[in-house]
Amino acid sequence: MPDGSSPVARPSSSVEVRNDWTVPEIQALLDLPFPELMFRAQSLHRLSFDPTDIQISTLLSIKTGGCPEDCAYCPQSARHEDSVKADRLMAVEKVLTEAKKARDAGASRFCMGAAWRSPKDHDLETVCAMVEGVKGLGLETCVTLGMLDAGQAGRLKDAGLDYYNHNLDTSPEYYGEIITTRTYQDRLDTLSNVRDAGINVCCGGIVGMGENETDRAGLIAALATLPTHPESVPINLLVRVKGTPLGDAEEIDPLDFVRMIAAARITMPKSRVRLAAGRENMSDETQALCFLAGANSIFYGERLLTTPNPQAQRDRNLLDRLGMHTTGIGLDAVQA
Repeated sequence: MPDGSSPVARPSSSVEVRNDWTVPEIQALLDLPFPELMFRAQSLHRLSFDPTDIQISTLLSIKTGGCPEDCAYCPQSARHEDSVKADRLMAVEKVLTEAKKARDAGASRFCMGAAWRSPKDHDLETVCAMVEGVKGLGLETCVTLGMLDAGQAGRLKDAGLDYYNHNLDTSPEYYGEIITTRTYQDRLDTLSNVRDAGINVCCGGIVGMGENETDRAGLIAALATLPTHPESVPINLLVRVKGTPLGDAEEIDPLDFVRMIAAARITMPKSRVRLAAGRENMSDETQALCFLAGANSIFYGERLLTTPNPQAQRDRNLLDRLGMHTTGIGLDAVQA
């Protein structure tokens, strides 16, 4: 792979960042002819990032199943048929062993997820120890633990947490069709607590849950009008899991998904846009278009919490074919 010294890397500080995007404006972007949309997205992407650079993260489920929430897409909900068996919180040393593997496989960020509505104090203490340990390995840290109050966010910051993931999932208008056990405002309040604590925000959504085009524009608008754009914006393609209410959801046109990546890049030009869940079912060509549209981060590893992710060899082959390089150690450091 390239060594990262690509002559195409010309970041600029002159990119305009707006927080006043409207749904009609974003709908107009999504409706552009595909070549024009891709041109605008790639042009903006090059002003802030090296277009051949991909940031690599690894995601580990540190507490799986038994979640009291009713998110219609999630097999970890205790409210759904065939829900994932509930496990206890992993031991710190076991998590650090997985983090070492991720670091040696090329990850620059290690993300830890727990299926909770919100963490209890004794569990948060253990998670803080995990954060400290992972930081000690030289990795950026990210956790997703459900809702946080200001005090909990402060404790995670003190432990050295770099990023907190808490997705908005969909538009405010469609949200009630997907989740009833917490409100949109609950999610916004957690994001505010995280931001006020000085932790970077990782926040995105899911495409393919039966939403219409206006809802997709509404999701991007909700993200792009936050007081500060999320530093990391994961755009997920629904992974349809049997036994969940969305297990039989209709597949979306891959080009519509690429359009969402492009809209995220145009409206949040300085954010890392992550091509997240759903890559297992994407063709190499679809993923390549997503990178062209401005995606510059992926999850690397065989699983994302409870759902499959592309095999490591496939990712290495694809990034090699595209001439991409990775932030961190690099996938070429991994033995096949």
